[in-house]
Amino acid sequence: MESTHAHHHGHGDHHHAGNDGAVRDPVCGMTVDPAAGKPSAEHEGRRYFFCCEGCRAKFEAAPQDYLTAKDPVCGMSVDRATAKHFLRHEGERHYFCSAGCKAKFEAAPANYRDGSKPQPKPAPKGTQYTCPMHPEVISDHPGDCPKCGMALEPMGIPPVDEGPNPELVDFTRRLWISGILSAPLLVIAMGPMIGLPVRDWLGEPLATWAELALATPVVLWAALPFFRRAWASVVNRSPNMWTLIGLGVGTAYIYSLVATLAPGIFPHTFRGHGGAVPVYFEAAAVIVALVFVGQVLELKARERTGSAIRALLDLAPKTARRIGSDGVEADVPVDDIVVGDHLRVRPGERIPVDGTVSEGQSTIDESMLTGEPMPVEKAVGDALTGGTINKNGTLVMTAEKVGSETTLSRIVDMVATAQRSRAPIQGAVDRVSAFFVPAVVAVAIAAFAIWSLVGPEPRMVYALLAAVSVMIIACPCALGLATPMSIMIATGRGAHEGVLIKDAEALERFSKVDTLIVDKTGTLTEGKPRLTDVVALGDVVEDDLLRLAASLERGSEHPLAAAIVAGAQERGIALLDITGFDAATGKGVRGNVGGTAVALGNAAMMADLGIDVAAHDAQLQSLRDKGKTVMFVVVDQRLAGLVAVADRIKPTTAAAIKALHASGLKIIMATGDNERTARSVAKSLGIDDVRADILPEGKKALIDELHARGAVVAMAGDGINDAPALAAADVGIAMGTGADVAMESAGITLVKGDLNGIVRARRLAEATMRNIRQNLGFAFGYNALGVPLAAGVLYPVFGLLLSPMIAAAAMSLSSVSVIGNALRLRAAKL
Repeated sequence: MESTHAHHHGHGDHHHAGNDGAVRDPVCGMTVDPAAGKPSAEHEGRRYFFCCEGCRAKFEAAPQDYLTAKDPVCGMSVDRATAKHFLRHEGERHYFCSAGCKAKFEAAPANYRDGSKPQPKPAPKGTQYTCPMHPEVISDHPGDCPKCGMALEPMGIPPVDEGPNPELVDFTRRLWISGILSAPLLVIAMGPMIGLPVRDWLGEPLATWAELALATPVVLWAALPFFRRAWASVVNRSPNMWTLIGLGVGTAYIYSLVATLAPGIFPHTFRGHGGAVPVYFEAAAVIVALVFVGQVLELKARERTGSAIRALLDLAPKTARRIGSDGVEADVPVDDIVVGDHLRVRPGERIPVDGTVSEGQSTIDESMLTGEPMPVEKAVGDALTGGTINKNGTLVMTAEKVGSETTLSRIVDMVATAQRSRAPIQGAVDRVSAFFVPAVVAVAIAAFAIWSLVGPEPRMVYALLAAVSVMIIACPCALGLATPMSIMIATGRGAHEGVLIKDAEALERFSKVDTLIVDKTGTLTEGKPRLTDVVALGDVVEDDLLRLAASLERGSEHPLAAAIVAGAQERGIALLDITGFDAATGKGVRGNVGGTAVALGNAAMMADLGIDVAAHDAQLQSLRDKGKTVMFVVVDQRLAGLVAVADRIKPTTAAAIKALHASGLKIIMATGDNERTARSVAKSLGIDDVRADILPEGKKALIDELHARGAVVAMAGDGINDAPALAAADVGIAMGTGADVAMESAGITLVKGDLNGIVRARRLAEATMRNIRQNLGFAFGYNALGVPLAAGVLYPVFGLLLSPMIAAAAMSLSSVSVIGNALRLRAAKL
């Protein structure tokens, strides 16, 4: 891509048409200032400007070729002379309707070269498909879920360069069209109620035909997926929200169509001004548009979960350097590696597959696996994990686990499985709908039967109107909005508070959580080692000891060395030059600092130098009990002091833990760090339970164990090692300072990586769930009240019959109530 950038910058392509009066040459795409006396030409009453005579000649020869261009990303037609977004790529000119389309093209031009949108890769042969809401539904081919009508999703690991979700693309298009057509429809139908006499201006017959024209594409085209799902729910005897939507939309539309085409069959009492029969096209169209809003919001939340898996897969290198039996080295795709192959791994490269070191030694950054910031020393015979990073030495390794057997692949698979195993809160709505739908249909049939048998004349018309009113008022467009509206506003509110919410179920579950698992490194602590203690022994001054130690460590790449050097710089200590630097892997470093022989290292190095450190055991123990890593400093063959480095606890952690305890949570610390350090941190913070020396599988096993005991578990972490546990927990909480994968796997991400965010997230979850329950109460409450009224229960006593117009207004009012109630979340106290 660099060459592309260099190329198009040279042509000034980033200038916006219209800036400073400039326009674009429609032939070559360059920006041209019309005031600069450049060549121009007129075509169909409009003037075009060109950078040179050559471009003008081309335009005049075939103007139609240069008027518009197709946006390669979205397919829209763009005016070449005024296009604000333009790019040259490999000799071709591309025009874009927006900055978003241009950015998508720049990120992956190959996907759009043929002018079509990228299609998702076909799923691997043998892939099975499941429903996100009903995981027990499994099919051998894609399609719709027989229970709820949602599109089935592939099980297992999705293709890495999966394109946009076709269902989301389709529903977004249908939402736009139904919204655009419903708006004027609503103005024509409801205008008189708000002082806009649009019907009077148009005249009743024309207004009715206009409504029919606007509603027909919405009902007969946009709403097709809803009718398919409604039909599936009937065929499979699993009534749900779609059954009601299908019945309500269909009934309102068919009734209105009959009223438009054959108004003569309706009695005089149901005629409005000018003797016309009222129609309810707006009810049918608006229901469809409102339900699409909810569907698109939900699909967008679901689409984000797949990116966790893609981010994990990106950690595995795509190629490896294989050493052949003849000693010749060649880069080959990782998929071609077989067990027993010898591979060379150079400094800075990722380990391609799982295996063991067969030659060389190095330090390996395993933080993606353990979450620990300190690189681990590796020598011949030590195990290596695919995806971890080789820091400073060259290794030859023997491949032992490849393909789906590697640790990274297993983590990816665990994340994929855990993500699929969740059911959204909408499931609760469907469970209620299972009883509600048959009840509504039964009431409509009963109303029709009773009116047709004992109602006043004309009985059949009254019967039809009662049944239609029941269907319209019972259509649960508010149900389609109840959850997404609250979630959308809650997520916006959370973002202001540094709490990013991925989906509805994360909030639902977090309000019920009773156990919180936290990782130590990066969650409770800062995640990077810092110098904490300098202990001078004998007659050496502390600052001099630190000057010698830091000067020596300046030559090392180890994170502990960086912590000592940073500690000296913070204290304003000037460092000295060194000569004869030597690093002993796994032990320490030595060299000559300003003419003095200095060594710094662990107990193994002291043993090599023949220095007895037993006299300082109590001091060592005291520092280690506080979770610190201690190193000895030797000057001229004498022990001169100790330096200690530790990963410090964040200043906000203690108060946050107290607040979480107060909200009824039990807190467990699960860390890959050693037992002594972990217990020291836990004790100082008052944490309820500690699990140390724990690997990714161990964290997930801990969650499974807690689930078996009936606990509702939230897990907070920041490392790639936490991803499977974050996905397996009822709620995963990622610290925003950590790995992207942790954030993608989690339902909640804390932007500041601050534990206080968990307290705010808990309050937001409780407020949101209260709000959703109120919304569902409104939605079902209107129906419970409205259905008997629409059926005509008040007619024998008061002579009152609810017309479909009032039924449609009441149905709309339930949506307005839901939206208004959801907006209250903006002011919730966190």
